[in-house]
Amino acid sequence: MKGLLWASACCGLAATTVLADYPPATVTMELQRVSEHVYYVQGPAGIATDNEGFISNATAIIADDGIVIVDALGSPSLAQMFMQKVRAVSDTPVRKVIVTHYHADHFYGLQFFKDMGAEVYSGEGALEYLASDVAQTRIKERRESLKPWVNEQTRLVKPDHVIKSNTRLSQGNLDLEIEIIGAAHSHGDLIVYIPQDGVLLAGDLIFEGRVPFIGGGDTSLWISTLETLSKRDVKAVIPGHGPAAQNAAKAVHLTHSYLSLMRTSMLAAVAEMQTFDEAYGQVDWNAFKDLPAFDRANRINAYRVFIYLEGESLRGN
Repeated sequence: MKGLLWASACCGLAATTVLADYPPATVTMELQRVSEHVYYVQGPAGIATDNEGFISNATAIIADDGIVIVDALGSPSLAQMFMQKVRAVSDTPVRKVIVTHYHADHFYGLQFFKDMGAEVYSGEGALEYLASDVAQTRIKERRESLKPWVNEQTRLVKPDHVIKSNTRLSQGNLDLEIEIIGAAHSHGDLIVYIPQDGVLLAGDLIFEGRVPFIGGGDTSLWISTLETLSKRDVKAVIPGHGPAAQNAAKAVHLTHSYLSLMRTSMLAAVAEMQTFDEAYGQVDWNAFKDLPAFDRANRINAYRVFIYLEGESLRGN
């Protein structure tokens, strides 16, 4: 969108402002209402560079005096398209962006909201990720694989506020209960609960409709967190990938089943001192082999878990 203008009444800036000139995204994006105050967009199932990078979810929480965004999608162009959809339901300023975890498909759109004047909140894992070599390698790769939507002008935005423990924020008439999970799926995960609506935003602790991506976190923590979440009395759960669910136990089922099979299988292999190839070939993957991203992600996931558990074994944990 050339020369995009946003008036101060919409964005909370002091005057009408010309934002960056982002290459327009061309994907299909639909804003879906979950509750009185909560809307989200759902990226189709796929790998990181499919669909112009639109493979994950982002949420808008509409308070009476402003908007809170949870996760910013995989490029500034996607964030811009998301904001166009949100403007159909609210013209109040974007006050805050909460990032559930710093993976590229969830935070590369941050600069769009930051340039609008929003404050960014995330957990300590964000700083660990941003200081890593992986962060620089990933942005370099995405500038090629997602060109022109991720390009030389795309920057890695640090959080303005690092949340270290469970925290309650307020935005107008709404509360935002932020729960720190830790390094389960990523360097550091958090979840957000809106008690007035009974809606839980779970980030990538929950994948629905596709094989989960296992990053560098601890699958034991991830599994135990899902078991706790399954008992939550909520009206809706929005995952990091896939459709919202009205029941927490249903929402976590796929991810929990997958991780449990993965961890149990690889743990047994490490205990028996098998090679990874031996371990992988013995697992019955039939329950998941027809899911999107299985062919591209499953073996990599298994290898990451195998290596993690080997290291855990050597450390005597």
